[in-house]
Amino acid sequence: MNIIVVGGGKVGYYLTKTLLEHGHSPILVEQSRESCRRAANELDIPVICGDGTTIEVLEEAGISHCDALIGATGQDENNLIACQLAKMKFHVKKTVARVNNPKNVEILKQLGVDIPISSTDSIARMLEQEVDTATIRRLMSLNRGETTLSEIQLEEDHPLDGKCLMDLNLPKDAIIVTLTRGDDIIVPNGSTRIHSGDKMLVVAKNTATHNLALALHLDPKDLKRR
Repeated sequence: MNIIVVGGGKVGYYLTKTLLEHGHSPILVEQSRESCRRAANELDIPVICGDGTTIEVLEEAGISHCDALIGATGQDENNLIACQLAKMKFHVKKTVARVNNPKNVEILKQLGVDIPISSTDSIARMLEQEVDTATIRRLMSLNRGETTLSEIQLEEDHPLDGKCLMDLNLPKDAIIVTLTRGDDIIVPNGSTRIHSGDKMLVVAKNTATHNLALALHLDPKDLKRR
């Protein structure tokens, strides 16, 4: 995904680094020249030095080609403005705001922010749940929301057709519970082979969703288009 992160302080920097490591294409917008130099040198990504609450700077950051915008500054009002501009002016599909005051979560929701998050270390994971898993249909949250029961439909001519489950690099926090093939329901084991068109019922921790998508050859960069 092409993601603009507004705010290059400690939270914005490490969030951008995490997104980069997960295969996304982040662009950082930050007013501090020193923070801009650090991010550009250490992360080797495009960095725009300017105010991310202005139309001109967001346009310079390429917001017209952006899939999501994250407001990660230390000011809730700045995060709100950046998200509102992204949504209303540029029609960005997904906006996420770091909320420094938990009392503002509901207010930001009412004002149009898609995902306001007061726990800043959850931003990357929450964004991936909402955007990266577009082909993974979530059925039920388990274990106080930390784990999800999901349904995954394998496409025709899937590259893993005929592979045994034991040969897949599935994350340890994800389990394939059943396979549905036509009218048959299969309770799989390690020697069970998967086939194109299979429908999987999967239990996985939210932190494992990204690696599960990679293991099943669901490219996170393509999921938003499916």
